[in-house]
Amino acid sequence: MKKVLIATEKPFAKEAVDSIESIGKNVGYEVVKLEKYTTKEELLAAVADVDAMIIRSDKADRDVINAGKNLKIIVRAGAGYDNIDLVAASEKGVVAMNTPGQNSNAVAELAFGMMVYNARASFNGSSGTELRNKTIGIHAYGNVGKYVAKIAKGFGMEVYAYDPFVKAEDIEADGVKALNSVEELYKTCQYISLHIPANDKTKKSINADLLGLMPKNACLVNTARKEVIDEESIVKFMEERQDFSYVSDVAPDNAAVYADKFAGRYFFTPKKMGAQTAEANINAGIAGINQIIDFFEKGDIRFKVNK
Repeated sequence: MKKVLIATEKPFAKEAVDSIESIGKNVGYEVVKLEKYTTKEELLAAVADVDAMIIRSDKADRDVINAGKNLKIIVRAGAGYDNIDLVAASEKGVVAMNTPGQNSNAVAELAFGMMVYNARASFNGSSGTELRNKTIGIHAYGNVGKYVAKIAKGFGMEVYAYDPFVKAEDIEADGVKALNSVEELYKTCQYISLHIPANDKTKKSINADLLGLMPKNACLVNTARKEVIDEESIVKFMEERQDFSYVSDVAPDNAAVYADKFAGRYFFTPKKMGAQTAEANINAGIAGINQIIDFFEKGDIRFKVNK
C-alpha cells in the first residue's frame, strides 16, 4: 500500500483534504496528514516512511528529501516550486511536480483586486482613475497571464504581453499584442502584471532601470515572487518618480520603508494570498493526489519540474 503525506503548515480547506483522502482510498492508498506543524523536526519525522508527499508553500529542502527513505514523488500544490530543492530531489531519484493552472484564476483576480484598489486611491474618499482604456503589459504569458488577459479585456484595457518562451502567434490568437522585448513591454504599458518565476536569471531583475522605462502614473503589480524584485533599487526609484505605485502579493523585507515614505502609493498583502481561495485550494489539492496516482499507476511524469 502506497502512503501519501499531506504536509501543510497552512492546511488545505477541509473539502480539499476530504477529497484527497477519498481519491487515495479509492485506489488503496493510505493518506496521512501533518497540518499546522511548527517545527522542521515534525516534518522530518512525518516524511520518514511515506512514498509521496503533497505540500503547499512548505519547504522540501535537502534534509526533508533525505529523511524520506521511501519517498518517490513530491507534488507542490500550486504553480511555483522554488520551495523544493530540485537538485537534492534529482540526486535522490525523487520526482518533483507542481500543479500548473489550478490556482491561475485566483491569482489573476487578486492582481485586478490590487489594481482597482490602487487606481481608486485605496478607497480613501479622494478621486481615483479607471482601468478602462489603460495599457497593461503581461510579463510572462503562462496560465496566470492568460487569465489576466481575459480579465483585462473585460475591463476594456489594451493588452500586451512579452514571453520569450511563447510564440507570438499563440499570444495574438488570444487577442493580445505580442511585443518583442521586455524593454518594449515596459515602455508601452502603464500597468505591468508580473508573472515570471524566481530563478538565477530572474532574481532582482525587476529594477529601477526597467521600471524607469514606464510611462507616467505607472504601476507594477507583482503576484510572482518577491525575490524577482530589486527592492532597494525600487525604493530609490520611487523617491524620484512620485507618480509611480507598486502593489504586491507578499510584502518585501523592507516593507517598513514603504510605509514611511510612500503612503498611498503601495499595497502589500500580509502574506502570499494569490492561491487563497476555496476553489484554488480544492483544485490544487485534488490535482496533487491525482498526479501522484498517475505517477505510480501509469508512470506519468508530465508535470515533472526537476531533471
